[in-house]
Amino acid sequence: MERSTWAALAAAPLLVLVSACGAADAASPAPPAAASLGADEVALRVTYTGGFVTPQSIPGRVPAVSIYGDGRVITEGPVAAIYPGPALPNLQQARISEADVDALVERAVAAGVGSGTDLGQPGVADASTTRFVVTTENGVKQTDAYALGMADVGGLLNPTQTAARKKLADLLASLQDLPATLGTAAVREEGGYQPKSVAAIATPYVKPEQPLELEQPVPVDWPGPTLPGAKLNPNLEVGCVTATGDQAQAVLAAAAKANAATPWASGGEQWSLLLRPVLPDESDCADLAKQG
Repeated sequence: MERSTWAALAAAPLLVLVSACGAADAASPAPPAAASLGADEVALRVTYTGGFVTPQSIPGRVPAVSIYGDGRVITEGPVAAIYPGPALPNLQQARISEADVDALVERAVAAGVGSGTDLGQPGVADASTTRFVVTTENGVKQTDAYALGMADVGGLLNPTQTAARKKLADLLASLQDLPATLGTAAVREEGGYQPKSVAAIATPYVKPEQPLELEQPVPVDWPGPTLPGAKLNPNLEVGCVTATGDQAQAVLAAAAKANAATPWASGGEQWSLLLRPVLPDESDCADLAKQG
C-alpha cells in the first residue's frame, strides 16, 4: 500500500471527529462573546406576556430582567405596598463583567432556552407566559413558558415537561438573584435606572370612588407631548407619547411628586397615565406596542 493511502486512512478518524464536532456546534446555540454585542444590545431578557390584565398594562410592562452587552442589568426593584402606588416603576441598574454576561447566556442555553423543548400546557387559566430571549452566535433564541412555576392543575404535564419547566424556573430564580448566582463581589449596584426617554400610555381619566378618608386627587399639568398621542391599538382607547430630552426630565420630576392615581391635564382634558421608562434597546412607543 502506498504511503499516501496509509496517510489518508490515518487521517480519517480525525476527519470524522472534526465533522462530528462541527455538526454538534451547528445543532446547539453557541453563546456569544459579550464583547461582540453592542452596549445596548440585549444578551438575555425575561419578560411576562399575556395574562388577565388591562389593555394599557400590556405595553407598559417592564421586563423582569434585561442584561445588555456592556454588562448592564436592569430589573424592577421592590415597590411599597401602598395605595395609590408610585407613578413610576422602581427600575434598578447593576453591572456585571462581560465574562459573567457570557456565563449567564451559557446558563440560559443549558436550561433549554431556544431548544424547542415541549413544555406542555398546565391546566391553569388566565396566567401569564414567561418569555426567555437570549442572543447567541446563531441568532436570537426564544422560549415561552406558560404559567411557569404554577401548580399543574389537572396533572396535564408529563415528567419530561415538568423537568424542562423546572430548569427554566431555576434559571429565572438565578437571574433574579445575581449576587447569589455570581457572587456578591461580581455585581456592582448602580442605583436607580436613569432613562433618556419616558413613554406615557394614556387612557381617559375616570374619577375613582375614593374612600371617605382620602381626598380626590389633584390634576397635574402634563409636561410632555400632547396627550393622548397615537393609538397603540386601533380598537382600543389607549394612546401613547414619548417624552425625550428636557421633556423627559420634566416628566420624571413631575412623576416623582405624583402617584399612579394622579390625573394629568393635557389638551383641555384629563388622562390616566401609565409611565414607562424607555430601556436602552428601545426607542419609543412603537417598541412598547410590540409587547404581547
